Amino acid sequence: MSTSRESDWQPVELDADRPHSARIWNYWLGGKDNYPADRDAGDMVEGLIPGIVDSARADRAFLGRCVRHLVADAGIRQFLDIGTGLPTADNTHEVAQRIAPESRVVYVDNDPLVLVHARALLISTPEGVTNYIDADLREPHHILRAAEKTLDLTEPVALMLLGILHHITDDDEARQVVRDLVDAVPSGSHLVIAHATAEVHGDAMHEAMRQFMERGGTPIVARDRDHLVTFFDGLELLEPGVVSCSRWRPEHSPWGEPDEVSQFCGVARKP
Repeated sequence: MSTSRESDWQPVELDADRPHSARIWNYWLGGKDNYPADRDAGDMVEGLIPGIVDSARADRAFLGRCVRHLVADAGIRQFLDIGTGLPTADNTHEVAQRIAPESRVVYVDNDPLVLVHARALLISTPEGVTNYIDADLREPHHILRAAEKTLDLTEPVALMLLGILHHITDDDEARQVVRDLVDAVPSGSHLVIAHATAEVHGDAMHEAMRQFMERGGTPIVARDRDHLVTFFDGLELLEPGVVSCSRWRPEHSPWGEPDEVSQFCGVARKP
């Protein structure tokens, strides 16, 4: 097993009385790393948007399909996964190293509960490496400097921003963060984004987000498909473009195309 860490582990304050998106996601996925405030907020959102649990599961399934494509078809061996969330089945390093054991993965998150469980993320194959960085997406240059301890940024990297960019509510700031990350990696790198949208559930999504923030939850914003496409400016957007997570290269089904969910995604290559 090969692991590394940025700093020594310290006790953290979990702030269990306020809902947190990572713990709510964990609740929707059937996990146990959540608190009453998270479950109450999750139930509130599900009451407004009955398909939200399907959205969480579709997002997770997209991660698996996307990483498999990047490793098996695009030859990617390095991943910078920002907004890691709580560990569950088939984390990025597990999917990647199942195909290419030498894959190197850096996880980034600033949620204290994720920090508590970070050791679970740091289990690598002997041939590969995983690392965990306690940092905020709004500090891309700090993230990149820390990631260089594990990743070779002169070689292609997959930048994974799943369920995190929508917590930067200012559009200009969000675009600048993406630009800073993409500018730091070479040709052949890929950008992967999954993001909340109101295109499927409309006003119900906006109301759910409003109530979530009223309860003290992390600020969040929904963006539509046209807006999400702009994050990939200058990159080669892979087919089928920006779509519902459930519809990005889904497994064949005799029941036809999956229903749309309120999480859209896209994958693009840096030329």
